[in-house]
Amino acid sequence: MQRDLDATDPLADYRVRTPPYYRPAAREGALYEHAYAHRLPLMLKGPTGCGKTRFVEYMAWKLGRPLVTLACNEDMSASDLVGRWLLDERGTTWHDGPLTLAVRHGGICYLDEVVEARQDTTVVIHPLTDARRMLPLDRKGELVQAHPDFQLVVSYNPGYQSRAKDMKPSTRQRFAALEFDYPPEAVETEIVAHEAGIAPELAARLVGIARRSRALRERGLDEGASTRMLIYAGTLIRDGVDPRDSCDMTMTRALTDDPDMAAALRDLVDASFP
Repeated sequence: MQRDLDATDPLADYRVRTPPYYRPAAREGALYEHAYAHRLPLMLKGPTGCGKTRFVEYMAWKLGRPLVTLACNEDMSASDLVGRWLLDERGTTWHDGPLTLAVRHGGICYLDEVVEARQDTTVVIHPLTDARRMLPLDRKGELVQAHPDFQLVVSYNPGYQSRAKDMKPSTRQRFAALEFDYPPEAVETEIVAHEAGIAPELAARLVGIARRSRALRERGLDEGASTRMLIYAGTLIRDGVDPRDSCDMTMTRALTDDPDMAAALRDLVDASFP
């Protein structure tokens, strides 16, 4: 029966079938549901690895909607979003891009790190983020009206991006926004313990290292250790890797190439694993 349903569902491959683990930190879930009820375009702002993508996956599962995710980059073109004409055995055939699939069939389209994409690319989302809710396919000569269940969600890291790239005001003002940060210490410890499969005591040590590293932001580090990095470290430790080596691989070497800053981070690790 499930195979029959999938065969008629254009977004079957994008459905979140297993509940993702997500530990709420505040009222973000309830606020998202209010935004989705009105299909408001939503912007998620926060540092790298703090749980923005997992949150969107969780909400898509909770709402029972397909989730079409695109990791934005500077080489992404408008065609990568909306689609293009391609040659196949039938001749020249139009193939919808991931954004168009979500617009046509009622998915949540999530553009991760949206400011990494060129501004001439992201401008194609403008008609979707106001009362028109439509997507012009100029190369096909078609105007796609958004499905009633469609929602656009974007994310970016304002602290990291502000020096080089930022979202144009004409784009930013089309979105409601939720702001994310690393969870409170007790919540972050619970997340790391669950995701890495380690004891809470070990997770608490890793969280302590991360919190001290975050105090070095703008004092030699662009960003401190993320929750994601802690999960990587905990996973290696669980598998028998020495804690110092695990933290060196997943945090110190990943965060900096500066010898003095690397030494400072190793001192934090040594203090936690004497």
